[in-house]
Amino acid sequence: MGTPLPQDRRGAPLRAIVTGSDSGIGEAIAVALAGGGADVGITWHTDEEGASSTAEKVRDLGVRAAVRRLDLSDLPAAAYVIDAIAEELGGVDVLVNNAGTGSTTKAMDMDFALWRHVLSVDLDGAFLCSQHAARHMIEAGKGGRIINITSVHEHAPRVGSAPYCAAKAGLGALTKVLALELAEHDITVNSVAPGEISTPMTGQEDVDPRTQPRPGVPLGRPGHAKEVAAVVAFLATPAAGYVTGASFVVDGGMLLMGPQASGMLTDTKWRTP
Repeated sequence: MGTPLPQDRRGAPLRAIVTGSDSGIGEAIAVALAGGGADVGITWHTDEEGASSTAEKVRDLGVRAAVRRLDLSDLPAAAYVIDAIAEELGGVDVLVNNAGTGSTTKAMDMDFALWRHVLSVDLDGAFLCSQHAARHMIEAGKGGRIINITSVHEHAPRVGSAPYCAAKAGLGALTKVLALELAEHDITVNSVAPGEISTPMTGQEDVDPRTQPRPGVPLGRPGHAKEVAAVVAFLATPAAGYVTGASFVVDGGMLLMGPQASGMLTDTKWRTP
């Protein structure tokens, strides 16, 4: 079981929506929130079977699951999925913007369509989903939590990831603006910035990160999706009620290695994505 989450004024369990929760970090977050007693809205883009599996794990914890397809390349229409899930669950108290995509093309080789696609999914989509969820939270008058899954690339660049880095940095700044604007409604907004996490997205599905040495990371390994989910679950609890506009880096110390690691490089392979 996860950390117990706050209940609303009627004593009913919280309602959470986790976008992109068909696998990996999103699945781990959905299960963690369900373990704390929240009903969970689950979205998927291409992996319907994965979403069904997440829903089964959520329901096994004794809470409700609502499943919808969400295509964040179809904006602004796609964001109305948030309204549909909120209607099914009876509201939304926690939104986790986890759905995203990326690229491995250098900026000078990238066409505008790819640039816009990544920006649309990773930044525009999170903005619109936050807007829709916040409207429900404001109308309900009970406060709420918005948690944006960014990346270490909210804070640091990577060759071949221009639109991804731009989107994640933008989402980090959007997090801070929303934290200011929504504070009067008792809605907190924070970001969680993972480093390398063993997930299907990185080709490491069902891999024990402790078996994967990472000499350049101070903790010496990738992270596990559950380690990211634990931080998200904390941000949904009463203990985090005075935390807003912050970015929680979950990277095993990777970002701390900038000056240290650059001094150890002996070639220019880093210039290739």
